[in-house]
Amino acid sequence: MKIAYVSDAIYPYNKGGKEKRLYDISTRLAKMGHDVHIYCMKWWKGKELHRFENGVHLHAISPYYPLYSGERRSIKEGILFGLACLKLIKENWDVIDVDHMPFFPIIFMKVVCVLKGKKMIATWHEVWGLEYWKKYLGWKGYLAFVIEKFSVFLPDHIISITDNTTRRINTFLGRKNAVSTVLCGVDAEFINRIISSKQLSDIIFAGRLLSHKNIDLIIKAVSLLKTKKIIIKAFIIGDGPEKRKLVNLTNKLNLDNQIKFIDFLPKHEDVLAMIKSSRLFVFPSEREGFGLVAIEANACGIPFITSNHIDNFAQYLIDDKNGFACDLNEMSLSESILKNLDHNSDKYRFLNAAKKYDWKNSIKDILNLYSL
Repeated sequence: MKIAYVSDAIYPYNKGGKEKRLYDISTRLAKMGHDVHIYCMKWWKGKELHRFENGVHLHAISPYYPLYSGERRSIKEGILFGLACLKLIKENWDVIDVDHMPFFPIIFMKVVCVLKGKKMIATWHEVWGLEYWKKYLGWKGYLAFVIEKFSVFLPDHIISITDNTTRRINTFLGRKNAVSTVLCGVDAEFINRIISSKQLSDIIFAGRLLSHKNIDLIIKAVSLLKTKKIIIKAFIIGDGPEKRKLVNLTNKLNLDNQIKFIDFLPKHEDVLAMIKSSRLFVFPSEREGFGLVAIEANACGIPFITSNHIDNFAQYLIDDKNGFACDLNEMSLSESILKNLDHNSDKYRFLNAAKKYDWKNSIKDILNLYSL
């Protein structure tokens, strides 16, 4: 099949969970012989608007626009990239799968698909709902929720990445038909072959440095443990709009010798190597559509700590002590870190937990949906 994807951000140019998911799926489908194309912003340097990487065709349909305006997603970026999707009227495909965020691409791609007489699939990573939109945007959240609810009825079929997201699509947004859950996956065999980094840490975080990730709680938890004469070393890998605040907080609490900030590494296996050499993966996020990095941590042979916030679906990945959930404050997080630092002795328990999420099964489910 000729399979087309529409996503403003792509891996490895932008390192995030949904970008990594698309990379893993698209490259695997290409290896299976499918003709795979991704329509995105122009993330790379040079004049060319088309690149062929890892068996996948990348098409820049718009210039690069910053994803964030301050600490929030840029509305301008979403609208401009959405408008650029109208260029796909000149393209052809057997199947098209559109990333639901930031909604505008779904709206404009629906126009394209209607004009071309094509069906449209959309991948839904998370549902925010009215209350979260109001918290995020204030009174403007009402309009954002209307756009979210309107968008969910445009695709002919929706792929949801968790059962919880599927339930929220059904209840919060009101769409009850043609929604299928296909879980994210990991390549446990590949991760098993990676050699652990020589840089050791007690706890580690890797991901975008965004406010809802609550990385400041990691820093405050390390400080609390220090007051109890418990000194631990933490690595924070990533970049994002919160980085300066986090570095300043680290300096203010005199934790420069305990907390090391590391920019995004060139290769994902380099990140996994550092996770392998840590004792505990920590991400106290209040909102995760899936939390793929938690399963990757398990595949690296270590447990994870996340938050028990209602919007954090990563907590539902916890099964038989492969991970732990804490309250969303530094006291609870510090206690959980201290209690579980030595839980990485049962390496095979974590490896077995990761094996439940195998890309082979997910790719099969995706192809079955694409064939409908």
